[in-house]
Amino acid sequence: MAEPDSTALQTSQQQISTYLDALWVERGLSDNTLQAYRRDLHKAAVFLAEQGKVLQAASSLDLYECMAARFTAGVSSRSAARWLSALRGFFRYQVLCGHMADDPSAQLDHPKLGRPLPKSISAEQVEALLRAPDADDAVGLRDRAMLELLYASGLRISELVGLQQTQLNLRQGVVRVVGKGGKERLVPMGESAINWIQRYIRDARPQLLPAGGGVLFASRRGRQMTRQTFWYAVKRYAVLAGISTQISPHTLRHAFATHLVDNGADLRAVQMMLGHSDLSTTQIYTHVARQRLKSLVEEHHPRG
Repeated sequence: MAEPDSTALQTSQQQISTYLDALWVERGLSDNTLQAYRRDLHKAAVFLAEQGKVLQAASSLDLYECMAARFTAGVSSRSAARWLSALRGFFRYQVLCGHMADDPSAQLDHPKLGRPLPKSISAEQVEALLRAPDADDAVGLRDRAMLELLYASGLRISELVGLQQTQLNLRQGVVRVVGKGGKERLVPMGESAINWIQRYIRDARPQLLPAGGGVLFASRRGRQMTRQTFWYAVKRYAVLAGISTQISPHTLRHAFATHLVDNGADLRAVQMMLGHSDLSTTQIYTHVARQRLKSLVEEHHPRG
């Protein structure tokens, strides 16, 4: 690999600084964002300087070769996409200022980003997590009821902590949820969740909420719980359950949906229970289920 031409590299660095100064004035970006842009643009400047070129003299072929070199070095598609976004902004600015006639980055295809699969946990891990709270304690009983409801209904954590007791119909076994955009939906709870909620309302809620009130799950101070409080509780119970995977309350929502799809649930029904406005959002769980089946075959089948 040739040594970068110091004069070319210095010129490119000046061009980058001028662009970032203009970007800061125009958009007021944070220092961290500007530094990230600078690092990405610097990598392109070094590559071009090895050929004796400056950024403003780059061709589409130069940028293709630069991107190929980055993929060869093992960068992810996400990092490559961020790098390309930084380049496009730089070259758009050069064309706008009249420093370049054409934008060489316009011909480059954006790297395809695979949609990240939601993190889920197995049914066995869910059972271990549900058993982690001390149900003989008021707070532990509350947390057990919350975990049971979260896994049984797939609620968002904001929906869970904001539940009012009037939203429950334990006789019919459903919870009325007010989701995003104020949209309401009815979600079945399941027998286990109903039993734990009944026990919580009878034995723990009067201790946590002695003055009464409408909120279903109360904090130690007799107020509505915050999302952060329950988030930390789930982290703590995951450790007690021996779950090494990083999980959050949202993990149980994913587990709810994934396990339903794994067991043949209708995708439209899962969509309604999750409160997704678009079926394509729910379809991600079919990929999770397919990935799990593939792993099971590879692990257990004699010819996997």
